[in-house]
Amino acid sequence: MKIRASLLTIVLFSFIFSGCATTSTSQNNLSTPDNKYSYDGKLSQEQKHLKNHNFIDDITYSKYMSKRDMTINNELFSFYNEWKGTKYRMGGYTKKGIDCSGFVQKAILEKFDLKLPRDSRSQSLVGTTIKKSELQMGDLVFFHTGKTKHVGIYIDNGQFMHASTKIGVTISKMDDDYFRNRYWKATRVLK
Repeated sequence: MKIRASLLTIVLFSFIFSGCATTSTSQNNLSTPDNKYSYDGKLSQEQKHLKNHNFIDDITYSKYMSKRDMTINNELFSFYNEWKGTKYRMGGYTKKGIDCSGFVQKAILEKFDLKLPRDSRSQSLVGTTIKKSELQMGDLVFFHTGKTKHVGIYIDNGQFMHASTKIGVTISKMDDDYFRNRYWKATRVLK
């Protein structure tokens, strides 16, 4: 943190003092794309750092997560990493194959000690129904997929983890055409 503050101070002073300097128009090529940082095309150490480093990258998303979300995030991704790529199998409940409701039931039971029903239709009746705009990490999301329902676990940024019939255990975007057109409801089972 002290290094970042020192660097920021150096950069600010260099901008202040360099802003007072004058150059002739023949030397000043600031409008050309290759020389936009200094008149001779050579970048100072501070300018190179600023060009190649985005301070926004220093602010990780996790710094803004609540303790609840951080815990849920860690548990869900721990489970996901154990199961990602596992093939889909209707009625499956093992690493040889698992279906969507089995994946959700197993994740919520193993990571949060909460027992859910085995099938997605029954899972949709558990918890508090919430609006799509109120989704939080760990909420269950449901989709109409023909005679059956599909279920996954919302992870954030419009994404959810689930056992896909075509891909197996994966992460998908809710705004993909397939899921956007089939979205049904969401429930909150984790407090």
